[in-house]
Amino acid sequence: MGLHSGQFCPGTNCPPIHGSGLFAIIRNVNAHNEQVERRTEIGEFLKTRRLAIQPEDVGLSRDSGRRRRAQGLRREEVAALAAISTDYYARIEQGRRGAPWPTLETIASALRLDQAGRDYLLELSMRPPAQPRQRKAQRASPHLLRLLDDLATIPALLLGRRMDVLGWNAMAAALMVTDFDQLPARQRNYVRMVFTDPAVRRLYPDWEQSGRLCVALLHMEVARDPHDPRLTELVGELSIQDVDFRRWWSDHQVAIRNRGVKRFNHPEVGEITLDWETLACVGDPDQQLITWSAEAGTTSHDRLMALRARH
Repeated sequence: MGLHSGQFCPGTNCPPIHGSGLFAIIRNVNAHNEQVERRTEIGEFLKTRRLAIQPEDVGLSRDSGRRRRAQGLRREEVAALAAISTDYYARIEQGRRGAPWPTLETIASALRLDQAGRDYLLELSMRPPAQPRQRKAQRASPHLLRLLDDLATIPALLLGRRMDVLGWNAMAAALMVTDFDQLPARQRNYVRMVFTDPAVRRLYPDWEQSGRLCVALLHMEVARDPHDPRLTELVGELSIQDVDFRRWWSDHQVAIRNRGVKRFNHPEVGEITLDWETLACVGDPDQQLITWSAEAGTTSHDRLMALRARH
């Protein structure tokens, strides 16, 4: 039963709760719930990373005098590597207590987390309490849209929050075999396309690798803005529709967009291997330009030029 302004607490001697007092209680309850949720997320992430690392990876012997019941490190081993007590680490992993960033940083080193993992922990631990706010539709930067049009010889996409596709050039549409203009705005999401569009899925001979990367990138988006209703909707929808997405989401892998190599099995020009790069927008860090290119003189470059000639 909820408490209303002017209502007495039944069976107690507490005074009635009026306007501002009630709102303060609600704020405190919401802040507490968010703190518990954050601790749980940190604990689940640390557990998955602990179980994924082997004793040999951190210089420990697998034969420590007693039989291991599961793969990965034991909690006491992580605690020893991080120079904290086993009970303290266990409480952090179980979500029963928080930890300051210096302690989490030490644990991150013990678990050999990469930069993406450290950034994820930092996002969770330093995230300010959520404030009620109206989220406006994200609009593409006019400058970046002009830049997209000028990049006539290479495919380029402009990605925003949730990995929504905010802009594209003709080469990107040709490479992704997607007519973005015909897609409703809410359907223009890179992760959604990779998991739900059969034509896009067929583009990637290493589809599992691409899918896992998308899930890891989306995990980082959730860490940055866990209360975005459209992001929650996207994760829920894909979890229901795709068993791989659901399984990989529970792995708690995280990644950041930077650069890499991507293979395409394109229906028009065959196999292409392209380098992809992320260009950040200083004025709006929520918008990033993703480009694909190939070194001149290579087969992939020739095929990319053939694709341009067709479109």
